[in-house]
Amino acid sequence: MSDLNLYNTLSRNKQLFVPLDKKNVRLYVCGPTVYDYPHVGNARPLIVFDLLFRLLQEIYGNKHVQYARNITDVDDKIIDSAKKNSISINDLTKKVTKDFHEDCDYLGCLIPTVEPRATEHIKEMIDLTKKLIDANFAYVQNNHVYFEVSKYADYGKLSNKKVSELIAGARVEISQSKKTPADFVLWKPSSSEELGWDSPWGRGRPGWHLECSAMSEKYLGKEFDIHGGGLDLIFPHHENEIAQSVCANKTKVLANFWMHNGYVTVNKEKMSKSENNFITINQLKDKYDGQVIRLAMLSTHYRQPFDWNDKILETSYKTLSKWYKFYSKKEVALSQALLDALKDDLNTPQYISEIHRLYQEALAGNEESAAQLSSACKLLGLFNKDQNAWNSSKGEKSLSKEEIEILISERNTARDKKNFKKSDEIRDILNDKGVLIEDDQNKTTWKYK
Repeated sequence: MSDLNLYNTLSRNKQLFVPLDKKNVRLYVCGPTVYDYPHVGNARPLIVFDLLFRLLQEIYGNKHVQYARNITDVDDKIIDSAKKNSISINDLTKKVTKDFHEDCDYLGCLIPTVEPRATEHIKEMIDLTKKLIDANFAYVQNNHVYFEVSKYADYGKLSNKKVSELIAGARVEISQSKKTPADFVLWKPSSSEELGWDSPWGRGRPGWHLECSAMSEKYLGKEFDIHGGGLDLIFPHHENEIAQSVCANKTKVLANFWMHNGYVTVNKEKMSKSENNFITINQLKDKYDGQVIRLAMLSTHYRQPFDWNDKILETSYKTLSKWYKFYSKKEVALSQALLDALKDDLNTPQYISEIHRLYQEALAGNEESAAQLSSACKLLGLFNKDQNAWNSSKGEKSLSKEEIEILISERNTARDKKNFKKSDEIRDILNDKGVLIEDDQNKTTWKYK
């Protein structure tokens, strides 16, 4: 049986994964800031680290893996969004959190072991800040508390850059209160109209980085196994998490492994709300089954960029439709070849290649391969509904009723004009999308295959 090897951003190479305690394997992943609908770029870490969670459970047992994913429900973005939309912060965060959970369910993600909310852990954040002040790693200026970066010798180790380079290349909050521009906020004041809590430094609210450090410590301990998130979090967020946690707790590390998924791109440009080139997960629900999105993203290795396009979604839909022919409620132990692929730093392209091989063998009548295929899909987070449900799902449709009616209308117009080439092309498009059309003398009817 092969060992689990994972790429560690901290060491910049693949390493043998050895948990601190194999009976208590601990994973922390940065969750959403709940101010707006999550976009497709946000879906990727959800899917990637859900798969890692599943694999760790497969290796160590469901009872021996803890997965913590936070909810950031206090942040400047939340305050600004609430003002912009004339809604209370509580109502906004409640609604967006509900939307986020629906998106997770749509994408087939398991519920984490624990999902702490920032607003419920203010005490822990204040206590952590006190520790840093007492240890002379933080200072108070104008009701702000800042971490003094120059006091931590290993700052920049995760991102592999010098402090000067990080300042030049990142969004650093400029303030007259700071000793140096690199220092980051642990606690900031809140006006009487803003969300805030009493503290030794006046009424205020925590900095974003502080929130994750406090919550990960409470649920996973001062040191744990794996910390995950997107590439965009390496600096400053994860760099700052390490600095404040290690300095407050006098530990060597916060997490032994740091894992980061690649960006989701559109036309090779990073998908982001600032670039206004994003698609929300919610917008996809009327067109695709969540399994289609999941398989599409897992078809690319998690550390590589994933370029969003209709072609890969269509391919994923067709692939799933083929694989579903061998869906089974029965589960069997997976082959070594399958497990070896995932244990090699979540090599999902290789894993999927193995499923394709099993599919060909299943077509030839190999019942063992058919059973393997079904169980392999389930470990990937697929086959989360039975065959009948899949056949009637939006993944099977991939076109809305309105889109189908428009295409049929265009086809009928082409037929009236005796443009049979175009008519046949539209029929083929509908067929590829899982739509069967039937012509009689008076009208065209359709149904899903």
